[in-house]
Amino acid sequence: MGKLLNEKGQVYRNEIAWEIFSDSIKKLQPSGIFILTDENINKHCLPYFLKRNNFEIVPQIITIPAGEIHKNINTCLKVWETLSEKGADKNSLIINLGGGVITDLGGFVASTFMRGLPFINIPTSLLAMVDASVGGKNGIDLGHVKNQIGVINLPEMVILDTEFLNTLPAEHLTSGLAEMLKHGIIHSKEYWERVKNIDVSKKLEFEALIWDSIEIKKEIVTKDPLEKNLRKTLNYGHTLGHAIESYFLEHPQRKTLLHGEAVAAGIVLASYISVETYGFTKESLQDVSKTIFKYFPKQSFEKNDIEAIINLLVFDKKNRNGQVLFVLMEDIGHHRTDCIVSNELIYSAFDYYKNF
Repeated sequence: MGKLLNEKGQVYRNEIAWEIFSDSIKKLQPSGIFILTDENINKHCLPYFLKRNNFEIVPQIITIPAGEIHKNINTCLKVWETLSEKGADKNSLIINLGGGVITDLGGFVASTFMRGLPFINIPTSLLAMVDASVGGKNGIDLGHVKNQIGVINLPEMVILDTEFLNTLPAEHLTSGLAEMLKHGIIHSKEYWERVKNIDVSKKLEFEALIWDSIEIKKEIVTKDPLEKNLRKTLNYGHTLGHAIESYFLEHPQRKTLLHGEAVAAGIVLASYISVETYGFTKESLQDVSKTIFKYFPKQSFEKNDIEAIINLLVFDKKNRNGQVLFVLMEDIGHHRTDCIVSNELIYSAFDYYKNF
């Protein structure tokens, strides 16, 4: 893959990736290697990773509890303390082996410990491969509000090996599809048509789509690394999606949604709002809605749920001067950023979602 902002942050895939990874470790000559994983990754992915690599220094494993609920400052404190106790210094290397929670939190921990340690992302989930591990966004949640604390800082590299996807439960694989479908909507009709009919059982075709999805994100991030304009399009479906995800995290009586499940709902809602505001066609809305509901179960939202979700929108990072700003579409591949949407229209969007 071409350069992503500078030499750091490049993404390498499959066999060549492991050779580059091994060479890079030799060049970095770290004083210590720390692998950050969670309980599930430790069991299902770590053995394969260790089998693929021969380290001159024995890596030390740091394992955190699994799940978005642990993507917070308390977990960071424990990881920072562990690094300190295990003698990490400015020349240590952190390897983030896991899904989006690990790459987000691990990148933040590495970026802040001793004012910054080098880190490498090795995503093991589809979501982390096509989204979380690429582009240099690192961070944690503040309470139940998504990604409120963080930095933009590129990893030394991202290593992509689709073998890790064989360890994923089905719903986690599907969760990553939401980001790929989003890339289709914001990028082009050509990619949308390909990705909406994705068949994960066709390995080569699936891998090609994953790679194209990463290329789309890379191209956007390269043009707008600090999210001044174009990079905002990557938030399509995320304004309401993040609020929905936060709301479900906040209410233990509701089943916690995976990131992709919440974003999938947000995509349908944003597509309806796009029809009502910027002329996104009803045919495209039908197409997007059918595709989303083919992969993602419909969630139920009562009036009080929607009210609480709307109240959570004030925490969205794209807001300016107290205004909630949406990314909306005029057509597949043609976007508008910084759009103001009325609460009345949001309620109508939820009504559409419920009755589709």
